[in-house]
Amino acid sequence: MGRRIAFLESVDRPAAVPVTIADAASRPRYDPGRDLSWLLLRPWVLVSRLLVVLWQLGSLALVLVVQGNSTSTEVQQQLGRRILTTLTALGPCFIKVGQALSTRPDLVRRDWLEQLTQLQDNLPPFPHAIALATIERELGAPADQLFEQFPDYPVAAASLGQVYKAQLADGHWVAVKVQRPNLPTILRRDLVIIRLLGVLTAPFLPLNLGFGLGDIIDEFGSTLFEEIDYRLEANNAERFADLFAAQPEVTVPRVERLLSSEHVLTTQWINGTKLQERQALEARNLDPAALIRTGVIAGLQQLLEFGYFHADPHPGNLFALSGKTGALGHVAYVDFGMMDSISDSDRLTLTGAVVHLINRDFRSLARDFVTLGFLNPKADLDPIVPALEEVLGGALGDNVGSFNFKAITDRFSELMYAYPFRVPARFALIIRAVVSQEGLALRLDPSFKIINVAYPYVARRLLAGDTSEMRDKLLEVLFDREGRLRIERLENLLAVVENDSTSPNLLPVAGAGLKLLLGPGGSSLRQRLLLTLVQGDRLHTDDLRALLNLMGRTFSPRKLVGGMLSRLSPLAA
Repeated sequence: MGRRIAFLESVDRPAAVPVTIADAASRPRYDPGRDLSWLLLRPWVLVSRLLVVLWQLGSLALVLVVQGNSTSTEVQQQLGRRILTTLTALGPCFIKVGQALSTRPDLVRRDWLEQLTQLQDNLPPFPHAIALATIERELGAPADQLFEQFPDYPVAAASLGQVYKAQLADGHWVAVKVQRPNLPTILRRDLVIIRLLGVLTAPFLPLNLGFGLGDIIDEFGSTLFEEIDYRLEANNAERFADLFAAQPEVTVPRVERLLSSEHVLTTQWINGTKLQERQALEARNLDPAALIRTGVIAGLQQLLEFGYFHADPHPGNLFALSGKTGALGHVAYVDFGMMDSISDSDRLTLTGAVVHLINRDFRSLARDFVTLGFLNPKADLDPIVPALEEVLGGALGDNVGSFNFKAITDRFSELMYAYPFRVPARFALIIRAVVSQEGLALRLDPSFKIINVAYPYVARRLLAGDTSEMRDKLLEVLFDREGRLRIERLENLLAVVENDSTSPNLLPVAGAGLKLLLGPGGSSLRQRLLLTLVQGDRLHTDDLRALLNLMGRTFSPRKLVGGMLSRLSPLAA
């Protein structure tokens, strides 16, 4: 009943053991040309599987041709469900295709996206005897010798493997994930067929492609082959754990390296509550709001600070734990097969895009889209800026909190058909991660607005200016192209922090701002402030007076004392 086991225990983590050069060279890799030749040399495999795929996809295509142009919402929803069931029946590789497409509003019409996002990895388990044979082959001994207790059946079966709950000799419980047999061959076979059919049928599909469908499939195939190497997943888990090592509200299971290999992964295990049903959490005295806050802030840290993120934070991979750290609940992440990185330049641009969006600076937001690759650098922005304002500005309304990312992606998919937008390949997993994170939060709180957490987080980072990149971004936000101080932007940032119900205390912001302004890192800020006061050979005092008035209103002794008291005792405020 809403209960799920996660892998975890509070012990020291060993240093990550990277996949060696020899290991990397020996593991299966996706190579479309080589894999095509391999399958053509096995015509009996190609023909038999092709007939099954063509029958299933052909039946689906016939329905899509007949009903695909229908303007009926009900008909389109039925088509979405038909796509869902067909891909599920075709097996692991096609399930993964559906999951990948569910993150691509530029490729799939909006009516079908919701159905594709329901794809789950719930499959029948493969025979237990095969799992035992895999463990013995991979780890060098039978399961009953390696584990004090090993069950006769798995607790979960997914598209790529199944999980057992076992006990070690020292009494600790662990999760043992065993990969499905012959998986590289199955995936290679199906990827070749998917690529062939995709390239041949792309001109006839109702897709808005910014680049070749073959390139998208190649990107998907490369990622999928990395996901089936459990040594890489072990490395991912340990890297992720290191990033959150100083944050008790986020826990990552420790990898048992001596009991892990390419096709077997053993990690620690605890009882956790699935982040899916609010009633189940409240029945265990867990605070859904605090858990949502932790999940969203942790996701923002991954994208905007660490540059390394969990790309599949759905309810099966995030669990609630007991305890709280301030206003933050405790959560555990599991399953690190789908991870990705984001470049420093993209991180900074995304941070600025959040601020441009909230400040309704749609011209700058359009330039952000160009920088990120969503728009061609040669694209004419004049007709695009009003379209962005219509789609995104309307969603913001009069209140920052009215922003809903899922609603935006739904409307944005329509914009992509009318304007030269495309989703760069590197953003596929980022979109998946953000949409999954918000969807998880909305399951627990239908009124949740991700921007209510995202914008205060960004505002605090900008105002603290604790890194050179944040200081540069702060200067970009606060000063216009003529060097004038945009006092309304600063007032907006401060108001967002002050109105943040989860942590309204302004004292840390005041301290960080003063440290920035007077410290060595604030030289550029001091210089820009001086230049904005002296322009055109005369002294401009309007900005200075406005700034001093703003500081006086925001950091009044009453507010600061109230914030201090609220930190010491919530009841005192």
